[in-house]
Amino acid sequence: MKFALSLGVLNPSAWVAVTEEADRLGFDSVWIPEHLVLPVDMGGSPHDGQDHPPIPSNIPVFDPLVYLAFLAARTERIRFGTQVYNIGLRHPFSTARAAATLDVVSGGRLDFGIGASWLRAEWDAVGLDFDSRGARVDESIDVCRRLWSEETIEHRGRFFDFDPVMFEPKPIQRPGPPLHIGGDGPAALRRAATVGDGWIPMNHSVEEIPEKVALLAELRQRAGRPGRTEVTLGAQLNGPADVERYAEAGIDRVFVKPWRKTSDALESIGRFAEEFLPT
Repeated sequence: MKFALSLGVLNPSAWVAVTEEADRLGFDSVWIPEHLVLPVDMGGSPHDGQDHPPIPSNIPVFDPLVYLAFLAARTERIRFGTQVYNIGLRHPFSTARAAATLDVVSGGRLDFGIGASWLRAEWDAVGLDFDSRGARVDESIDVCRRLWSEETIEHRGRFFDFDPVMFEPKPIQRPGPPLHIGGDGPAALRRAATVGDGWIPMNHSVEEIPEKVALLAELRQRAGRPGRTEVTLGAQLNGPADVERYAEAGIDRVFVKPWRKTSDALESIGRFAEEFLPT
């Protein structure tokens, strides 16, 4: 089992110290949430049963790939993830360039979490069509993967159209950084199985995971892809028995939050490491 920290549930003032200590203690990774812009008037929620955004419009939001590059310079082995990057809101040239840069400067430590987004008002603010976002995301993923792996590419698509281009440097991780697909619906599961390396559900309990793991395996096999799709889930661990139960369900990585408040985060991750991380 891999253990990860979601920095989005921690005051940004502690991000550097917590990441440095997590690197020393042996945590697998730290992950940063992402939004391009937060309109004053917005509705909806990524969480089932809720109709109000879980974040206020004035919450501090950092560019995750820039911030993670900064953290990479201060650490040695911990990996860095985006939870998740709204890939459809940018041109794939910008996305591919930023992700490749982080992968290179970090020595190949990027886990690129991406999603189709839930916030219609954000798409409206950028001037893009929210209802066609799924197709735009699929095309963006395709262009990024080709930029990362092919010497020369040209593309004729619904949203992007360009003559042959070259793209260097390539990411250290080949054929590109692992893609972790965020979301709970059929489209997210399809992407996770057919182009993704991982799946990050938001509205699934541990008990619901085995059925979806089987579906991911079936979809991946149909697509002719070997291996399996890694599953990352936020969960509360109360002891080793929970770790065993989650592993049996097919979960590979758990987002943990050992602290109750930012001021005790360093001490809390230390205690967690003593109990759950191998020495």
